[in-house]
Amino acid sequence: MSGTTIAVSIHILIEFAVVVRVVLRPHREPASRIAWIVVILAVPIIGMLAYLLLGEVNIGRRRIARMRRVLDELPPITTSVAGDESRLAVGVPEKYEHLFRVGHSISGFEPLGGNSARLLHDSNATIEAMVADIDAATDHVHLLFYIWLADNNGCKVVEALKRAASRGVMCRAMADGLGSRAMIKSRHWREMRESGVHVAVALPIGNPLLRPFVGRIDLRNHRKILVIDDRVTFCGSQNCADPEFLVKAKYGPWVDAVMRFEGPIVRQNQHLFISDWMTYVDEDLGELLSGPVPASHTGFPAQVIGTGPTVRYSAMPEVFESLMHTARRELVISTPYYVPDESMQNALCATAYRGVDTTIIFPARNDSWIVAAACRSYYAELLEAGVKIHEYVGGLLHTKSLTLDGEVTLIGSANMDRRSFDLNYENNILFCDAELTAAVCRRQQDYLTKSKVVTQEDVANWSTTRRLWNNTIAMLGPVL
Repeated sequence: MSGTTIAVSIHILIEFAVVVRVVLRPHREPASRIAWIVVILAVPIIGMLAYLLLGEVNIGRRRIARMRRVLDELPPITTSVAGDESRLAVGVPEKYEHLFRVGHSISGFEPLGGNSARLLHDSNATIEAMVADIDAATDHVHLLFYIWLADNNGCKVVEALKRAASRGVMCRAMADGLGSRAMIKSRHWREMRESGVHVAVALPIGNPLLRPFVGRIDLRNHRKILVIDDRVTFCGSQNCADPEFLVKAKYGPWVDAVMRFEGPIVRQNQHLFISDWMTYVDEDLGELLSGPVPASHTGFPAQVIGTGPTVRYSAMPEVFESLMHTARRELVISTPYYVPDESMQNALCATAYRGVDTTIIFPARNDSWIVAAACRSYYAELLEAGVKIHEYVGGLLHTKSLTLDGEVTLIGSANMDRRSFDLNYENNILFCDAELTAAVCRRQQDYLTKSKVVTQEDVANWSTTRRLWNNTIAMLGPVL
């Protein structure tokens, strides 16, 4: 047998083994399996390497083991009020109880009543509110961002943390190793550490050449969390940066929505931060979670939903789809990135087919050409079902919001794309309150006034080349 024949035989065996591995991987949609098999067979060597590096949700066995150990060691999530061991009254209407049961099945967090919140005016107002709360902190500040830039707003937060640390407040700041790499390598990071701020890196990259052997480099911590004194927390879409977002200035301004919460819900965001912190830092913060939740006698029910590659597969899509199926009168969504799986696309179409007034708002210009093309491949089907599509033209609409029948809101960091579903750690808050939901609806309406309507005629007039491009990219969505 010649050397060439042996080499070809070995190649075929390796290729067959990788294809078998694709077929045997759990929690993978048939379309995803087929897409990867096509890539492996079409471009064998590149396809096999691409699958082994990017085809599996591998965050590293040691990291997974540590995350699970941290969660097992943390105190049980309390539902008792200070001075009262009874369960917190939540006040969730019966018709919405199933939504919060879905959330509980993901993070283990019960809905907690007695919360208050306000929707902050814009990105700069959000940073000002964060800085003010950090300046008022007396015990601790916990901060986690996916992207933290050393720009005007980013440095305002840096200086606020340094001021807090100088007066004896325990400050812990964490940033994603990829999204905030420039900040982590900057003098600001070093100065925070020298001033007494405890800093840590989530999902550090390390040696890029060795990184694929310990987990995928594109699995990221996309969360945005700020907790002050177990009393105040922030949740929304905004990174720690100026709205001009100079690293991608041509798409600016980035338009975000953030809410400032007080009440028992703060403890759940605290739990999420602490579980992330203890995964990377040898510091036991369980004591901060062991006491009863601060009492609050009035307010609305809310629940933190934390998802990620080590949480139940399809957790975030289940939340979105449950909300869609629950809508009876009106559903309004804003998201910058829409690359749904088949189930979610069908759920959104079914919502409109049922007669629900269904609106979704995308940015007219997207910073990801891949997502932009894939997203538009779904327009024709959505419009045919009766979904109203608007494209925001006042910048990059980065807000991730969903309002349901004027009573329920989901807000946070999760996009409606496969990256948020499978690869990113995300944090959202689900709440039920007509007054606060009305504020979010007004913000969504403001987005609509700055958007252009996309019609069936518009989509029908797209060139064959454009439709071919959009559909091809969408077809490769499970791979990309």
